[in-house]
Amino acid sequence: MRRPFLRLAGALLLGAAGAAGPAHAAGVAPAADDSLYRALGGQAGIAALMSDFAQRLKQDPVIGHFFDHTVARGLADSLAEQVGALSGGPVVYRGARMDKAHADLGIGRADFNRLVEVLQDTMDARGLPFHTQNELLALLAPMYRQIVTR
Repeated sequence: MRRPFLRLAGALLLGAAGAAGPAHAAGVAPAADDSLYRALGGQAGIAALMSDFAQRLKQDPVIGHFFDHTVARGLADSLAEQVGALSGGPVVYRGARMDKAHADLGIGRADFNRLVEVLQDTMDARGLPFHTQNELLALLAPMYRQIVTR
């Protein structure tokens, strides 16, 4: 069953894409404070969330093929670094810009929406409050146009 928030997330993803803000290695401006970072459990909580998320992505029957040649631990570590930095934590993201990392993958809107669903399922499984989930998804929303290429 699709959650009502998916429609809101889609609107945020389309509306916020390309939002102005300071340049950042991920191509998205970090949070103004560390409240989301703390709500996610700091770097340890984010690392656990992203580890679970990476495993779910690799096993997903719809979009798992995008991660066939990705090492789950490396993916989780990169995502944890990125989310830690974007959520206002004392972390520096050293990974690739999203547009460069996804340029040749042919990711479509349905693929991206499925990734959002997998992330929501992961956050639900870890017991993150709905408002914390919304904050994280809204922070990540500007990446839509950098990731979806078809």
